Amino acid sequence: MSKGKKFFKQKGKKGFKKPNKKVKKDDKIVNKKAIFNRYKDKQKVEEELAKKRLLEKKLQAQQQTNYSESEGEEDVYDQLVSCFKVKKVTSADSDDSSSESDDDVSMAADQEPEDQDSSENSEEDSAEEIQNVITEDLAAENEVNTLNDPFTKHVQFDLSDELVVSLSNTPITEKIFTKTWTVLGNMSISIPQPVETLAKKAKTKISILEEKVFAPLGTVPHTISKVDFNHLHIKSQIHGNIVSSNKNNLIKRDLELSEVFTPLQKELFGIINNYQDLYYPHRTFSNAEEIRYMYCLHAVNHMLKTRIKILHHNAKLSKKSEVTDEFRDQGLVRPKVLILVPFKDAAYRVVKTIIEILVPKEAGQVVNKNRFEEDFTGGELIMPNKNPKPEDYELLFSGNTDDTFRLGMTLTKKTLKLYTDFYASDILIASPLGLRMIIGAEGEEDRDYDFLASIELLVMDQADVFLMQNWDHLLHTLDHLHLQPKKTHGTDFSRVRSWAVNGWSKYYRQTLVFSSVSLPEIKSILNRKCQNYAGKVLVTNPPEVGSMQQVLLQIPQLFHRFNAASPLAAVDARFEYFIKEILPKQRDTLMGHTLIYVPSYFDFVRLRNYFKKEDISFVQICEYSKDAKIARARDMFFHSEAHFMLYSERVHFFRRFRIKGIRHIIFYQLPTYPHFYSEMCNLMQESNQNRFGGTACNMSAAALLARHDAARAAAVLGAARLARLAAADRPLHMYMTDDK
Repeated sequence: MSKGKKFFKQKGKKGFKKPNKKVKKDDKIVNKKAIFNRYKDKQKVEEELAKKRLLEKKLQAQQQTNYSESEGEEDVYDQLVSCFKVKKVTSADSDDSSSESDDDVSMAADQEPEDQDSSENSEEDSAEEIQNVITEDLAAENEVNTLNDPFTKHVQFDLSDELVVSLSNTPITEKIFTKTWTVLGNMSISIPQPVETLAKKAKTKISILEEKVFAPLGTVPHTISKVDFNHLHIKSQIHGNIVSSNKNNLIKRDLELSEVFTPLQKELFGIINNYQDLYYPHRTFSNAEEIRYMYCLHAVNHMLKTRIKILHHNAKLSKKSEVTDEFRDQGLVRPKVLILVPFKDAAYRVVKTIIEILVPKEAGQVVNKNRFEEDFTGGELIMPNKNPKPEDYELLFSGNTDDTFRLGMTLTKKTLKLYTDFYASDILIASPLGLRMIIGAEGEEDRDYDFLASIELLVMDQADVFLMQNWDHLLHTLDHLHLQPKKTHGTDFSRVRSWAVNGWSKYYRQTLVFSSVSLPEIKSILNRKCQNYAGKVLVTNPPEVGSMQQVLLQIPQLFHRFNAASPLAAVDARFEYFIKEILPKQRDTLMGHTLIYVPSYFDFVRLRNYFKKEDISFVQICEYSKDAKIARARDMFFHSEAHFMLYSERVHFFRRFRIKGIRHIIFYQLPTYPHFYSEMCNLMQESNQNRFGGTACNMSAAALLARHDAARAAAVLGAARLARLAAADRPLHMYMTDDK
C-alpha cells in the first residue's frame, strides 16, 4: 500500500498507532558489507560504522516520535507530511551575505541547491531522505571534516601556550632539517618547537577536566610521487579543470597530460599544501607559469574549503538556537588571500589562471570580465628595433607595466566576481604601491587597513622587483597585517575563530615568496615578519658558476674587501673605504671615463653630495633624472667633459641604457641582479671606438664587498671562488675573465 493511501485510510481514526511491522535488516542505512566493499581502509570503515550507529539511534528516536499518538488530526497530518519532504535550507553563506557591488549578479548565486543539500538534515527528515542525503554527500563531508586534510589541521585548532611562547620569542625555538630534492635542490626546513614551561612540568597526572586538542606541530614535507586529487585534498569541484588549465606547462616540459603536474610543481605543492612558508629564489621566465599555477591552485583550493565549511555550518545553525565553539569558522574580516605582484600584466596572468582553474569556458561566469580586460591590458612599452633591449628586459616589461592597482575577487560555486569591495572579497590582488595608497601613513585621516586583519595566505611573486620599485611600500604593508580592526564590518563574532580573537592570526598565516635572486633583504622578511607555526622552507642552492664568467673582455677585475661589524655599520664603512682607498686613485687623468654603479639610492645621494662638496668633475643619471638631463650627461661623459658618472641601479633596471665611453667601472656595491655585472662590463667593448678614451688596454672593473654581501658575491664570483676569497688574508683580489 502506498504511503498516500495509507495516510487517507488512517486519517479518519481517532488515533494513529505504531504499526507492528519490524524494520527489515536490508533497510538499515549502511551495512557492513557495503562499507567494506566501498572502503578497504580500516580507518574509513571505523568512521562509517560510527556514522551508522549514530543514524540508527536518530531513526529510532524519530520513529518513536512519528508513530506516537497525536493529540489531534492536524498534528498527525503535519507529522506525516514532514516525512515526505526535505527541509529547505535558506541560510546563506555568511561570507557571501554582504551587499553586491555589481548589478550583473543575482543575490541567489550562493544559495544554489547543491550548496544547500550538503548540509546536515534535521531530525524531522524521513529515514529515506536521511539515507539519500548521507549517501550522496558522504564524500563531501569527509573531504571537509577529515583530520588528514592539511587545511583542517592548520586552522581548526588553537595553539598550545608553550608553542605561543616559543613563537613570540626572538629567536624562535625550532628544529632545523635539511633535505635535497630532485628539482628544488637543497632545502633548509625550520619547525617551531614548544618551550618547556613550569605549568607543563607541574601538570598533574590525573585530571577531571577534558583534555583540549591543540594544533599539531609542523612536519617535514614530502615529495609527491603520484598525483591523487583525493589524497592531496583538492576540492572535487575543480578536479575536472586541473589538467586542462595546466596543459600548457605540461606540453612545455614535453610531458603527457596524464602527469597532471610537472616535476617542479609536484615538489612545490608538496610544501605549499603542507601550509608551510616557502622562499624559492630560483624563479625564471621559463618556470614562472608553473609557479604561478601552483599558488593560484592552492589559493582557490583554500578558499573553496573555507566557503564550504561555512555553508555546512550555516545549514546546521539554521536548526539550532545557539552557536557553539564548533561553528567558529571565520576571521575578523572576510579577505583570506593576498597576492602581491609588481605589474598589472602579472595580475592579469594571475586572474586568468584562477579563471581557468575555477570557472573555465561554458562552465561558469566571470562578472566584470570586460572591464577587467580593459583595465589590465594595453599600455605595453614599445621596444626599439635598433639597439634592442636585452631579452630579460623585454620579457619582464611585456604587457601592462602600471604598478598602481588593486583588485578584489569573490568566489562562489559557479561564479567569479571581480571588482568587489575589499570587505566582501575572498582574494585580493594588488601591488605594494596600490595597497600603500589605501593604508596611508600615520596621522592621515582617510586610511584603511582593516581588510588585512585576517589574511591566511600571503603570496609575493617577483619579490626582487619590489626591491627595485620601493621596498618601503612592501614593509609598510606587512607591518599592517593582522592589526586589530577599528570597525566591526558586520562580523558575527560568535563565528570568529578563537585564535583570531586572541590575536594569533599571524601565527596561522602562510607566506609564499618567489624571486629570481637570493637576497638577504627578502630572507629577513621570512625571518622577522613570518611566524607560521607550521614552519618554513628555504631553498638554498649556492651558484656554482658566477656571472663574471660571462664577461667577454679580458680585463682585470678587482674585488676590495673591507670589514664591517653589521649591515648597518657596513654603510658607513663602505663610504669611508671608497673615499680613502679607491677614489684618490681613480681621480688620476689616466683613469678617466669611470662609471660608478650604485645599487642603493641613499648611497647615490651621499656620493653625489660628496662629489659636489669636493668639486669633482662628474655627471649623474638616476631614476628621477629627466630625459634631457640624461642625454646631456651621456654626451658629456662620452666626450671626456666629465671624469665620473654616477649611475644608479634602478635607472638601469627600468631603462637599460647602453652607456658609451666607459673605460673603468666601480661597483660601489655588487648588483642585485648578478647578470648586471657582466652586462655593464661588456658595455666597455664599445669604448674601443672612442678616440677620447685612450688605449684598449686601459680598462678595469672594481667592486667593494663586505662579509654581509656574501649572497651577491656568490652570484657574481661563484660559490667556490667566494670561499677562497673569504678564507684569504689579503683584502684585495684580482681575477681575469678566464681565471678559475
